[in-house]
Amino acid sequence: MIPLCKAEGVALLPWSPLARGFLAGNRSRAGWGETLRAKTDDYAHRLYYQETDFCVADRAVELAHRRAVKPAQIALAWLISKPWITAPVIGATEPQHIQEAMSALSIALSAEEVFFLEESYIPHPVLGHP
Repeated sequence: MIPLCKAEGVALLPWSPLARGFLAGNRSRAGWGETLRAKTDDYAHRLYYQETDFCVADRAVELAHRRAVKPAQIALAWLISKPWITAPVIGATEPQHIQEAMSALSIALSAEEVFFLEESYIPHPVLGHP
């Protein structure tokens, strides 16, 4: 869908740009994570808990450590680096999430960093649709 939107000049507003919190860097392969959402979000478990998903999240965490920012900021900076993305729809649950998201606007990722984040990504099938 993204190639069609790009070709036709249609902007995209990503819903759940942090993958239901998965890209916040607080999920684990064992035990799913410490937050209430990590423990109870069955839909997210069906969407994002594959080994390749953890590889992507681990890279966001690694790059965040290198940049001294939060993994969620790296994920948002990646989205912002795509010219067809107009405004990611963030689901802030705490006031500091808004400030952190806004801070992502000042993070410019290099082409090497974008490649590092994208290299292990494998597209997922659409769930919930026939």
